[in-house]
Amino acid sequence: MMTRKSDNCKDGVSKSNDGVCEVNNMLQNMGVGDEDVSMCANCGKEGAKNICNKCKQVKYCNATCKKKHRHKHKKDCEEHVRVAAEHAAKLHDIELFKQPPPQLGDCPICFLRMPTIETGYRYMPCCGKVICCGCIHTPVFDDQGNEVDNEKCPFCRTQFPTSEEEAVKWLNQLVKKDDPIAIHNIGNYYRDGRNGYPKDHTKALELWHRAGELGYPEAYTSIGYSYDHGIGVEVDETKATDYYERAAMGGSESARHNLAATEVRAGKMNRALKHLMIAVRVGWYDSLDTIKQMYSKGYTTKEAYMKALQSYQAYLSEIKSDQRDKAAAAHDGNRYY
Repeated sequence: MMTRKSDNCKDGVSKSNDGVCEVNNMLQNMGVGDEDVSMCANCGKEGAKNICNKCKQVKYCNATCKKKHRHKHKKDCEEHVRVAAEHAAKLHDIELFKQPPPQLGDCPICFLRMPTIETGYRYMPCCGKVICCGCIHTPVFDDQGNEVDNEKCPFCRTQFPTSEEEAVKWLNQLVKKDDPIAIHNIGNYYRDGRNGYPKDHTKALELWHRAGELGYPEAYTSIGYSYDHGIGVEVDETKATDYYERAAMGGSESARHNLAATEVRAGKMNRALKHLMIAVRVGWYDSLDTIKQMYSKGYTTKEAYMKALQSYQAYLSEIKSDQRDKAAAAHDGNRYY
């Protein structure tokens, strides 16, 4: 993605216009056209600084010259804007449909890929680590081979919190250290009005934005869901899609699945299938089930469904372990696929 913007791109433009701006700037920097960009397109005088607001490609002495030249420039201007918009959309889609890295990465103890579903891992409010279910529940032995008390964090060996109040206190300590998952979780408490927090969606949004900026994509999913369903804000499909896309490019499986649902509603089955395939590869079973339904209704091919099954099997091979199987067998709350 391009990062440098010229002075012609103003703050406050929409996401799509911003992309067009960046493409315009790239083309301008490459020296598109033989025209001297400092020369007025109407009268030919040098030192023109009044730029066309739409295409950003021609300059004028003043507003009068711009108005006089408008009818001559209109067709070229509209064509340039159209081409720039198409190119910006292509660049955006290249980024959007890249396979992102797993959102949670690997377990810091067993170094196996973290399961996607929430029962397959736990966020530790003592140290801020995300630990897989297998490492949380595996027996711990002393140097004599005797099993010892395992009611401690398997990473930092802090005693598990004895109450919800204590866990929340630890979370707030992590919030002060800019831990994005802790910030997102406190935002959830404000959204739901629980654990001693008043119901305050404005505060929740503020915290989710902070968590997203600190690198936790699921926070953007929460914001997108709020705009998608009008929870604490007015329904805004454009904003919902924008935040879902940010989350999906960061690795959020649920956001990716929601984007697919949006494309299905719009009748864009090919784009929906792209999103679903990416979500399946990171272990989102609902996306696999959706592809199965699309195949049964004739919206996609058998080959696509088989590819999705193979992708999901590849994910399972990366997360399965005896340790996690034992944890899941001991308690259904530890199911990890």
